[in-house]
Order: sequence, then structure tokens, then C-alpha cells
Amino acid sequence: MSAIRFEPTKQYYATTSLVVGYALCSSLLAVINKFAITKFNYPGLLTALQYVTSALGVWLLGKFGFLHHDPFKLDIANKFLPAAVVFYLAIFTNTNLLRHANVDTFIVFRSLTPLLVALADTIFRRRPCPSKLTFMSLLIILGGAVGYVATDSAFTLTAYSWAFSYLVTITTEMVYIKHMVMNLGLNTWGFVLYNNFLSLMMAPIFWVLTGECNEVFAALVANGGNWFEPVAFTAVSLSCLFGLLISFFGFATRKAVSATAFTVTGVVNKFLTVMINVLIWDKHATPFGLVCLLFTLSGGVLYQQSVTGPPLHDSTASKQTSDASDNDDHEDNQDKKMAGKHASI
Repeated sequence: MSAIRFEPTKQYYATTSLVVGYALCSSLLAVINKFAITKFNYPGLLTALQYVTSALGVWLLGKFGFLHHDPFKLDIANKFLPAAVVFYLAIFTNTNLLRHANVDTFIVFRSLTPLLVALADTIFRRRPCPSKLTFMSLLIILGGAVGYVATDSAFTLTAYSWAFSYLVTITTEMVYIKHMVMNLGLNTWGFVLYNNFLSLMMAPIFWVLTGECNEVFAALVANGGNWFEPVAFTAVSLSCLFGLLISFFGFATRKAVSATAFTVTGVVNKFLTVMINVLIWDKHATPFGLVCLLFTLSGGVLYQQSVTGPPLHDSTASKQTSDASDNDDHEDNQDKKMAGKHASI
């Protein structure tokens, strides 16, 4: 009898630990990335180091049997390459946005993605128009974002150019991956490996095109070849570590909880990010801007509730089996879409 009581309790604490781990990683990552890009002002090189950590980490963990990932094959890599290009651009614009703007600006533009994804799904994928509740939540998101932008005292053309670039690329990446990449049949860790390895291959191209390589070499010469600064090293290491951790906790949490619980947790995380940013960082929005930001996030919570309907209670076993199969497919697709994004995305 005691064993029967122990197992559910053990499962409960395991699930709670995964949810807490994912919430902490997701909420801290944007602040950590902002701190890293402040101390190590080379966004192209920073993202390349993150790709190395994630790809090498997955490969090593696979070698030692801690996880299973699909083997790397050139034919699959060729099919995956367009998605990896869009993913790289999303991470690249995200890092440059954090370089020129504060975390609050990033969160506002990140929160606008449901609006653009809904429009893209309706226009390009011929999906039904959003329901009234969904449409109202999207308007709340838009209204909060407009209010934030209109009162942003730190507005600069450079920062908002990167913000709009990030918004376009992250929306394209979401719709494109949903439409194409799921047909490749990769498991989640295979998805992480392909995404990060192919992105790492593209990093030198952007490193040269943006002229960042010249900045790095100039800094090396100015410092007499000594590039090790304890604070910058710590910031970059934390950024790389949390990039890998969020892949693990995101994957494990999706397996442990329902899709509704996971999506709501993902939105609520941003409230924690705002609180952490205000408490430990002086680079944040004005009080009115924070109100607009919280208004936008509230619209995000309402949006998640509007697109996840109530659970169905079916009377027949065959219906339950069909629903379970459909839910497994949905969860698997969601897993793959999530794992490639570090959430800073």
C-alpha cells in the first residue's frame, strides 16, 4: 500500500521539478543573454559559441548514452538547410536586438508573434479566421505593444530596425517549421543537433559580412592578444549553458505536462522575466511602458486560453484511442518546434 502512495508522489515531484527548471531557464535566458551581449559585444561570435555548446553537448550526451538523436546525414541536412537558415536569422536578429535594446522591448516584439502567425496561417495556409476571443486577445497584444512603443524613451532607429527584423524572421521560422520541417521525421534531439550544427556552419559567413571579424581582431590587437576577462567569460558561459539547458527542460516538460499547461507556462514565464529584469537590471522600460508590457503579456495568456479548447470526454474506446494518437502527434510536432529555439527566442 505504501508503494502505491509513493509512486504518484514521486511522479508529482519529478514533474514539478521539470516545470520549475523550464520556468527558471526560460525566464532567466533573456536577461542572461542581455548581460552576455553587454559584456561580450560580439553577437555573431556569441551565437556561434551557443551553437557549438548545444551541438557538441547533444553529440557528447548521445555518445555516452544519456540521450538518443538521429544520425547526421547529408541528404537530410540538405532538406533541413532552408529551415536552419531561417532559424539562424531569427537567433542572429534576436541577439542584435538585445544588443541595441532592453529586455522589455524584446519581450514586447516576441509577444507580437501570435498576431503575425495567425495572419500568416489564415493567408498562406488557408486556416480559418481566428475566433472572437482569439481576435480580441490579439487586439489586446497589439494595443499593449503600440502603447509601449509610443512611450519608449529609449527608442532608436537601430534598435527598432532589429526588432522588426526579429519579428519577421521569428514569425517566418514558426510558420515554415510547422509547414515543412516536421515532414523530415527527426526526433527532438536530432532536430536540436541539425539546427545548431548547420547554424554553426553559417556563422562564419555572417561574421565576415557584418564586419564583426574585424572588430574581434582589432580587440585582440588592442588587448595584446589577451582576450580573457572573467566577467565576460562567465556571462558567455552562462548564456551557452542555459541555451542547452532550456532545450533539455523544454523537451522533458512537454513530455510531462499537457500542451495547455506548457504554453501557459511559457507565457507566464515572461512575467517572471520582467520582474527579474526590473529588480537586478537598470536597463528597463518606464513605469507606463511596463504597464503596457504587462498588458501585452495578459493578452498572450488570453490568446493561449482561446486557442486551447476544453478537454473532450469521449464515451467510446475507439474515440479515445484516436484522440490519444492525434494528441501524441500534436505533442511531437510541438516538441520539435520548441527544441530548436533557445527561448531567447
